[in-house]
Amino acid sequence: MKLKIFKYGEPVLREKSAPIAVVTGPLRAFADDMVDTMHAAKGVGLAAQQVGRTERMCVIDIPEGCETAEDEAFNSIVPMPLVMFNPEILSREGSQCDKEGCLSFPGVGGSVTRAAQVTCQYLDADNMPRIVTARGFLARAIQHELDHLDGVLYVDRLSEAERLSFEPKLKRLCGSNGGVR
Repeated sequence: MKLKIFKYGEPVLREKSAPIAVVTGPLRAFADDMVDTMHAAKGVGLAAQQVGRTERMCVIDIPEGCETAEDEAFNSIVPMPLVMFNPEILSREGSQCDKEGCLSFPGVGGSVTRAAQVTCQYLDADNMPRIVTARGFLARAIQHELDHLDGVLYVDRLSEAERLSFEPKLKRLCGSNGGVR
């Protein structure tokens, strides 16, 4: 089932997620709906807040060709779509700066500096603890989605100059979606 994607200005995007005690059938079904919604919107990641919920969970699916050959080879052991319940970043290494976009910010994209590699722990759909180490675009996507789970939006990480350049769009988007910046 396709879910509504909440846009900048809607209060739920600033809410911090709540940990999941146990992954249940309804949560697995919700994760499947999130994957369907993400694919329909042509996105690569989606956090629960982006569809109006506050459980600590997100989904990511990096299409082929988005990574450098080296990063794609490194990340090839990570199953896609990646469904993570209660994800937490354990470590960050290096630095990368690249353009990001977000399904909650249509028409707005800017450069964000993030770690080049992250190690993240999470529960999978079978309640099994997992650890994944990712580089490149997948590492960027994990950090972006975990920011959502903490109520942090990628525009918060833009340089002041870049954020100011988007200010008219952000103001319109915010105003038409509840006005919470």
